[in-house]
Amino acid sequence: MTTTTKKELIDRIADATGAKRPVVREIIQMFLDQITEELRSGRRLEFRDFGIFEVKTRAARRAQNPKTLERVEVPPKRTVKFKVGRLLREGLDQPLPGSSSSLVEPKPKRARATAKAV
Repeated sequence: MTTTTKKELIDRIADATGAKRPVVREIIQMFLDQITEELRSGRRLEFRDFGIFEVKTRAARRAQNPKTLERVEVPPKRTVKFKVGRLLREGLDQPLPGSSSSLVEPKPKRARATAKAV
């Protein structure tokens, strides 16, 4: 799996639109800032056919430190849930360019050697 950076996206959009990179960078950063602000305010963001960003609160819970086995209280935490929209889901189901299928095929299981009792 490869990673695409924000800079790479800015370069692609600038090349595709002919806009100057600093302008594209500023627009993308403003877009990301607005998403952050909406989610921080507890609002839901819906991009039709792409997906929905929603803030969820995880309940407080009791956990265990695996090293010391000490019980610790974990406070409630806000997190972001993303639900994939129709067009994104359909796009993910399409085969990747240059590949024969869109899904990664599972690795074949190796046969286990079993010791025979003599």
